[in-house]
Amino acid sequence: MWAKYKYHVLMHGIIFLWGFTGILGKLIHLEAVFIVWYRVLIASLFLAAFLLYRKKPFQLEKKHLWKVTIVGLFVVGHWLTFYYAIQLSTASLGILCLSTATLHVTWLEPLVMKRRFSWMEFAMGGLVIYGIYFVSDDFTQTEFTALYIGLISAFCAASFSVLNAKLAKDIPAAQITFYELSIGLIVLTLFLLFTGQFSYNQLALSGSDFSWLLFLGIVCTSFAFLVTIEIVKRLGAFTVSLSINLEPIYTILLAIVILKEHELLNKNFYVGASVIILVVLANGILKYLQDRKIESV
Repeated sequence: MWAKYKYHVLMHGIIFLWGFTGILGKLIHLEAVFIVWYRVLIASLFLAAFLLYRKKPFQLEKKHLWKVTIVGLFVVGHWLTFYYAIQLSTASLGILCLSTATLHVTWLEPLVMKRRFSWMEFAMGGLVIYGIYFVSDDFTQTEFTALYIGLISAFCAASFSVLNAKLAKDIPAAQITFYELSIGLIVLTLFLLFTGQFSYNQLALSGSDFSWLLFLGIVCTSFAFLVTIEIVKRLGAFTVSLSINLEPIYTILLAIVILKEHELLNKNFYVGASVIILVVLANGILKYLQDRKIESV
């Protein structure tokens, strides 16, 4: 019985961890840029140790280096804007903005992966924007700023997801991630050095921040990624993609329980959130049904 459902349970555990990353943006008392710097540092070191332990190659062909560099910049850009948006507003708003990545995927995939453009997916993306309208009905200027930054984060997330899917055809997934995180670490370190922020005082951590960062870098990033590879092999990409659409629900529930964000959110937020989550779930279900139909032909 356990063998049959083990990977389903693991999958939802990983999605729960991803949902928790938004909460950590509030629990860790550092600016967004330092949260991301520590995240890529810890995760890249862990992945390097994993590659060494498994005796996997580190070599990367020169023709792939510039592609991995671009994707690495999108990854770092996504995390920076995601945590900045959360720190300006709420974890719930940050994860809802991230849901608009679905809209960007509808036009990025045809360009990058050379597949047909889907008007149905584009229309669903438009409904997500309609949900954002409800969420932002009575925002303050700071909340609008957080919204715009969150939408940029969604674009970055969609970009690196689609580009990674293309890269994964030629490069092992663990190797891709290691180089992307390492490039992100180098870029962020240079940025902090040139802006005079790379100092002991800026990077100093409290005990709780250090613990949360280890959890974020090792468990929520490296471990979650490695386990997801195995889950996809066992359950298939369709099942995993469908389940990942539950991430906003997990984040909002965690934000209510841990951060008491229900005290900050009004009725319009929940109306807009419901629209967005229903559209994202419906999109995943329709994709799954379409792919099953194609497979049965």
